[in-house]
Amino acid sequence: MARPLFGGAFSVVIPPNAQDISELRQIPDNQEVFANSQTDQSIVIELLEYQSQVQDAEAARYHFDDVAATNGAVESGSCEIRGVEQLSQSQLSLQECSSAWLLSGAQLVSKFNEQAKNTVNIHMCLFRLPQFTTDILVTFNDPVCINPLSSSAAGNVAAVPWTLQDFQSVLQSFRLLNHGVFG
Repeated sequence: MARPLFGGAFSVVIPPNAQDISELRQIPDNQEVFANSQTDQSIVIELLEYQSQVQDAEAARYHFDDVAATNGAVESGSCEIRGVEQLSQSQLSLQECSSAWLLSGAQLVSKFNEQAKNTVNIHMCLFRLPQFTTDILVTFNDPVCINPLSSSAAGNVAAVPWTLQDFQSVLQSFRLLNHGVFG
């Protein structure tokens, strides 16, 4: 079932066991954050300023680097981009985007400013909407190697993790319902 986002301006189908993090803590107005209630996986949807100085695939890299800086994964060897590919418009419900780019990478990230760093696969989709001067970034954070000293180490071994297919469903179902969200 589609879930409304940003006051009903968008809708998306979120994977099972998703918890709306805004029910637990303050989230910036330009973000929607969902976490798998059984794993440390999360999906973040952000409305960002359109980065006109970088073109399409490079814009995906720009946003990945920005997320890496936010995650404290800027030291040499702390992050890598594994690939960037353009998504076909026919695969998407968000027809207003001029292009969509899927980036796969990894970052070494600590949780809650801990010293222990976890390896997190980062899958992000950048929807470019220059007519609204907006980039929409949808990020799937998928921890694959948890440091034993991390607060995440006591995870649920019986947990059912989200898959790349779940993330693809998010991307394919993401839909703009109200252009007024852009002002």
